[in-house]
Order: sequence, then structure tokens, then C-alpha cells
Amino acid sequence: MRARSIALRLFLSATVVMVVVLVLTGITLSSLYRAAVERAFDQRLDVYLKTIVADVANAPAGVMPEPTTLGDPLFNFPISGWYWQITRLDGAAQQVKTSRSLPEGKLPLLVESEGKPELSGLREAYALGPSNQNLRVVERIVDLGDDGRYAVAVAADAGEIEDEVEGFNRSLAVTLAVLGGAFLLTLAFQVLFGLRPLKRMLAALSAVRAGKADRIEGDYPIEIAPLAAEVNALIETNREIVERARTHVGNLAHALKTPISVLQNESARAAALAPGDGLAAKVGEQAEIMKGQVAHHLERARMAARASVVTSVEEVGPIVEKLAGTLAKVYRGRGIEVETAPLPALRFRGERQDLEEILGNLIDNGCKWAEHRVAVSVAALPGSGGQRDFFEIVIEDDGPGLTEAQQSEALQRGRRLDETKPGSGLGLSIVTELAALYGGGLTLERATLGGLRCRVRLPSA
Repeated sequence: MRARSIALRLFLSATVVMVVVLVLTGITLSSLYRAAVERAFDQRLDVYLKTIVADVANAPAGVMPEPTTLGDPLFNFPISGWYWQITRLDGAAQQVKTSRSLPEGKLPLLVESEGKPELSGLREAYALGPSNQNLRVVERIVDLGDDGRYAVAVAADAGEIEDEVEGFNRSLAVTLAVLGGAFLLTLAFQVLFGLRPLKRMLAALSAVRAGKADRIEGDYPIEIAPLAAEVNALIETNREIVERARTHVGNLAHALKTPISVLQNESARAAALAPGDGLAAKVGEQAEIMKGQVAHHLERARMAARASVVTSVEEVGPIVEKLAGTLAKVYRGRGIEVETAPLPALRFRGERQDLEEILGNLIDNGCKWAEHRVAVSVAALPGSGGQRDFFEIVIEDDGPGLTEAQQSEALQRGRRLDETKPGSGLGLSIVTELAALYGGGLTLERATLGGLRCRVRLPSA
């Protein structure tokens, strides 16, 4: 799962909710278990309390009773943690009777606290006992009328409750941790499985972009099936718009060709009849420029249409070797050698004729200016963080080369740095526009051979 991904957002949000739920569940279960342990402990103490209350009720008037039937030796061991206490509340001074396990001091009277007893007169609370022991105390008020009013209390070490609750909490924590881990694994599987159709759609879109498919195919869940349908509709609409634009540009170009040809013919005839007529020469010159402009923009519209709807993938190596061999034969009379480095297995995501036009212009330009050698090489470029891949074609010659100012000027459409060389001056500008339409570009620099180095960057499949 990568940052800023839907899968990570779903996983983190569900994890936060799960942690909150498990924590609340743990707190609730721990509280319920503590309450259950306290009730069981209090019931145990209440049994001793009822026995002592019965002894108090059966004791002779005016005599402090001493229970003898509790049956638990812990009440006889000093500071054992188990104590009982009988306190007479009426009379001039309080009379207190305690178990042998409480040799000094006494238990706090809950009746003197602010808490209110239950209807049965029973009080339950935690209190500090001898040696700062944390005790669980159960106390009941016994009113015998003229025979006296007594507070009977039984206390036991609350450490038993804490130990029991802590053991349960440890087991509960382990159980919830195991459940949380299992839930996280299940959640990760569900997220990845649930988002798998999106990955299939991404692969289908990549196939369309690479020219391997014309539309998104396959069955998708009802949540994203409309998205696939809309993307297919968008692809089809884009094709229709491009086709209409090509048609309109073509119609306009063909509509202008006839008037331009008429202007050229009339200017040529006027120049023949009156050789010194400057107007006829000027009209012919401008008509020729207009014709070049129409041809250029018609070709540009054709290139844009092909680049917008890519439907093919071409091997680069065979095209490079074919064009290099052809142009080497053309310029053999000047002693020009066209060298090609070992070509890697790369494929161009685009139309074959566009790659041929790019290579043809660049190799031909190198041959025109070279003294003896033109070198051609192809290399893959490193990936760019999830974007589409590119490769680079490098053509360099051993000619005079260009200065930085001349390099910038050479990329301008129709600019020719040397009128003695054949051509229209459109070669490098056409290469620049074609590469840009495919998302690439052309750069010029000084070659190691001494002449010009042309680097063209194009998308690979």
C-alpha cells in the first residue's frame, strides 16, 4: 500500500475504528469482570457477616458477643488480611470487639462515612486497614432495641480481587491482540481484494494508451462499471473530435490550394509578360509562402491526430538500420559513413511513419553537414516514478556544428542557416513538433565528433 492510496486510507480508517472498538470492549469487559469478582467476594464476606450478626442477636443483654463458629483460621492469624469487628454504637462510650487477626487498631466504620446504606442496612466499600492493607469491607447495622445497636463488619484483603482482575486483564489483552491481528490480516485481504477491479481497469487503460486495445474491456463490479463505460465513451468522443478536426483542416487546406495555385500561375504569367514587374514577383513569392504554410499545418494536423490516437507499437532497431543503410547509400558519393551502435530491443509507442520521419530528418541533416561520419545510437531512459517510459535516439556528426544561438535558431520553423544546402528548413522543426506531440522533445548540443549532436526523446512501449 502506497501513500495517498485508497487502499491505505481504507486500511488506516478501519484500523483506527478497530483499535477504538477493541479498547472500549476491553475496558467494558474488564469493568464487568471486576464487578462480578467484587460481587462474588462480597457474597463470601456476607456469609461470615450473617454468622456474626446471628451471634450478636443471640448474645445475652449487655454482653459483647464473640463469634466462635466462623470456621476460618485466617481470622485467628495476626495481620492475615481477614478481620471481623463488632462495634456498639449506643452507650456512653463505644465498645469494640475484634478478631484475633486484628491485634491492634480497628476497622474504619462505614456508618460514619457519607455513603448511604442499602435498604437492608448493608454497606460495601474499600478501606485502608492495618499495615496500609487495602481491604474490602462489608458492614451491617444491627439494632436490638433495648439490648443495643451494633455495627458488624467483616473485611478481607482486596489483593485477591486485584490479582484476579489483573490475571483476567492479561488474558483479555492477549485475546484482543490476537483478534486485532486476525482482523488486520482480514482487513488487508478485503481491501486488496476489493480494489482488484481498479487494478484491472488500470491495466486496461494502459493497454489502450499503449495501442494494444481500442477500449476498456471486461466485466467490472456495479460500482465501477459506469466509470468504465464513461471512459470508453470519452475515448470514442476523443476519436470523433480528432477525426472531425482532421477533416476540417484537410478541407480548408484543399480549399486554399486552388486559389493559391491560381495566384502562382497568374503571377508567373505576369512575370513572363513583364519581367521587371515587382508586383508579380512579390505575389508569386507570397503565394509560395502560403502554399508552404498550408502544407505544413496540414501535415501537423495529421501528426497530431496520429499521436492523439495511438494504435500501434513499432520495433525501433529495424527502422533505424533501414534508414541508416538507405541514407548511407544516398550520400556514398561524398564518402559519408553512417554508423549504428548495437541497438537494444526497444519499441516505439506510435506510428511507424512518424518514427521514420523523425529519424529520416535527423540522419539526413547529419549527412548533409558531416565531413565523413554520422553516428546513430539508441538507449532506454530510466523510469520516472510511475510515468510512462521513454527512450532516446542520438544522432551526431563530425561537421562544423552550431553555436548555442544557431542551435536555437535552427529549431525555428523554416529557418535555414545555409542556403547552399538543399532543403526547405523544416526538418528540425518537424522533428521537434512530432516529438512534442508524443510527449518527448528534441535537444541540440555539441557532439564528441566535433559537429552537432541531436537527442530526441520518445515514448517506449
